[in-house]
Parts: sequence; structure tokens; C-alpha cells
Amino acid sequence: MSTLAPAIPQLYSYGHALDMDDDKVGLLRDSSDAATDFEELRRRFDEDGYLYMKGYLGRDNVLKARAAITDRLAATGALHPDHPTIDGIAAPDYKNGFRPELTEGNAEVQNLLYGDRLADFYRQFYGEDVRHYDFTWLRAMGPGKGTNPHCDLPYMGRGTHRHMTCWVPYGDISFELGGLVVLEGSNRRMDLLENYVYRDVDAFCENKPKQVETAKNGGWTFTGTLSHNPPSVRNKFGGRWLTTEFEAGDFITFGMFLVHASLDNRTDDRLRISSDCRYQRASEPIDERWVGAKPPGHDLAGKRGRIC
Repeated sequence: MSTLAPAIPQLYSYGHALDMDDDKVGLLRDSSDAATDFEELRRRFDEDGYLYMKGYLGRDNVLKARAAITDRLAATGALHPDHPTIDGIAAPDYKNGFRPELTEGNAEVQNLLYGDRLADFYRQFYGEDVRHYDFTWLRAMGPGKGTNPHCDLPYMGRGTHRHMTCWVPYGDISFELGGLVVLEGSNRRMDLLENYVYRDVDAFCENKPKQVETAKNGGWTFTGTLSHNPPSVRNKFGGRWLTTEFEAGDFITFGMFLVHASLDNRTDDRLRISSDCRYQRASEPIDERWVGAKPPGHDLAGKRGRIC
């Protein structure tokens, strides 16, 4: 029986109950104690594959950005009018969880993610000048299933492979609301990842008509998902699913080879608001899909044909 039961309730990801034994689930290591010791942070990153920096961004700064997001959500009718906007209570008919447009021209969000505090963190971590993607992934996820287990490289692997994802929660995220989970040690399992992680979701075979048609319609012939079953992924890779109850001001950063997912939002009506941004060394090549005034992303302009 798990001794974590008093601290961690039963967790669910993509509709599956996670195995709650001590060797299958655990808590993220908080590295905020080493916030100014970048040699130690690099050591921990090499060891763990991630850095969880509790409170690093400042609670007030994050809540200001949250307010800027929820105000925009309310203006689109996404929030329940009987509750304070800042609470992020979904309207009964809310469906769309992926909302990157909410970051465009949003000064509070842009300053939080790309201002001096976070940029200096990556500059010191890398030990040289950095740059970030111009596209920001923002999600306001209503009740329901979380994100499937995956690595990030299949979605953004045309430049360097040494860039890092920064995941920021805009508010407190309980186990019930369901935050990010990472699979311990998965970044070292290249024996299991090699045939998966270097594939490009926007690549298609020019000599296969069905794939050409799918690409022309903006679709994928490969979704980048590892599995629809998070417990089976853990059983295959080993390690533990690691998570925590996040708070406003936290962020977690990890590389392109770390398997991660999200827990299900098991609340009745609350939105889980979070964003992903990416930083890398300025000296290394960057994926053209995610830079510029209007990054092409996974649209037709981002597709790449090849002979298979």
C-alpha cells in the first residue's frame, strides 16, 4: 500500500487512474533552494531532466497575468457571468481549451514569460545569450481529460534539440484541478524513445496521396502522442509519475526528451489555465515554425514533404 496516500489522493490522467504505489507516483523535487546556484541547477537538470522552481516568478506577478487572461476569456463569453472573472469558472457551454490568441498583445503575460526575470534565468542556466520562441502555447482547460503522454521534440525539432519548455500555471492548481506530470528518468530511456522522438508531426510522404491530402488539410499523419494510457507508459519506461499541487509563482522547465502529460481536471466547472513557452541558446538554430510576427506553427506553411 502507498504511504503517499495521505499526501496525494488518487490521481487520474487521460481518464485512467494512476497506480498510486510509492514506486509509481511521487512529488516533484523543488529546486528553488538552489535558485541562484546555476552550477547546482545544471547538475539537478542533468540528474532529473527537469527543474521545478517554486515561487520563482512571484505570486503577484502571475496573478496579474491571470487577471489579464480571465478578462479576455470573459469578453469572449467563456466564463460564467455569475462568478468573479478572476475565479475562472467556465460557462456551461465552454469547449475550446487551446487559447494562444489570449497571449497576443497581452503585456502582463508577455512580461511574465519574456521579461527580465525568466530570460535571466535561462541566460544564466545556459551560460550565454538566449532567445525564445515567439509563439506562446496557452491553455484554459475545462473539466475533462488531461493531455496524453508525449515528448515535445516531435512538435518543435527542426532547430536545436537542446531547447527547454517552461510550463507556468496561472493560479493555484490542486491535484483535483490537475497539473503537469513528468515521468521520472524517461529522458534517459533513448532505447525506448529513439524511434519516436525524432519524428516530425508536420512531415508527410509526398509519394503517398493520402498523406498529401491530410497535410493539405492541415492535419497530421503522426500525432506525436506516445500512448492514450499513462499507466502503461509508466509500466514500460519505469520510474514514477511526478507532480505536485502547483501555486501561482511556480514554474517547471524541462528538455525535449522528457515524457510528460497532465492530470485530468476533475472539478465541476473550473478552468485550469497554464502556458508553455520555449527558450534556447541564441547561438543555435531555431525551428522556423515558431518565430516571427505570425509563426506558421502546424498550419499548411509549416508542413514538410519528403519521399518515403
